[in-house]
This record gives sequence, structure tokens and C-alpha cells, in this order.
Amino acid sequence: MSKRGGFPGGMGGFGGMNINNLMKQAKKMQADMEKSQVELSNKEFEATAGGGAVYAKVSGSKELKELKLKPDVVDPEDIEMLEDLVLTCVNEALKKVDEAQAQELGKYNIPGLGF
Repeated sequence: MSKRGGFPGGMGGFGGMNINNLMKQAKKMQADMEKSQVELSNKEFEATAGGGAVYAKVSGSKELKELKLKPDVVDPEDIEMLEDLVLTCVNEALKKVDEAQAQELGKYNIPGLGF
């Protein structure tokens, strides 16, 4: 064992890795992730349902930006169908945001992020 303390073999506790370099890498990764998140939130994602009868556009921050309905899909006798189409369309657009997040932020390979 070394007289100076620490780990035997001069490993420095991090397998010879310089703690300052590790901190620099962590800060750079954090800045890169923040930049990716901002870029993603500025993107827009679109989806349709019912053969284009319902259209939705959401931002990368999952804010519904636009919703369009073709007049022929509006049937006062079948509100349930319209509700289902809107839900399907908006959920598909939000799913695209999730997939983009997983692709963009998943490249950082940080356990526990949930992407």
C-alpha cells in the first residue's frame, strides 16, 4: 500500500483518469444535451388520422400548435368517432416527439434518463 494513501498501484482512484478531465467532459456533455433539448423543442412534428381527416402539429416540447379537421369528418350524430380520431392523431404526433427525444438524447448513453 502506498504511504500517501489512496489506492495501491498509483491508480489515483479513477484508473489513472484525471478528475479535471472527467469534470470537463461532464460539463461538455451537459451543454451538448441542453443544446439538443433546445433544438428539439424548436422542431415541429405532424400526424394525421382518418385518412387525413384530422391533422395535428405539436412542438418538440409537446405543445399542441395546430389542429385541423376536414368538414366531412364532423358528424353531430357520431361525436365519438371524431373524438377517437383527434386522440389518435395527437397521440401519434406526441409519439413522434418521444421517438425524436430518444434518438437525440439516447446518444449520450446515460443510465436512468429513461430514453
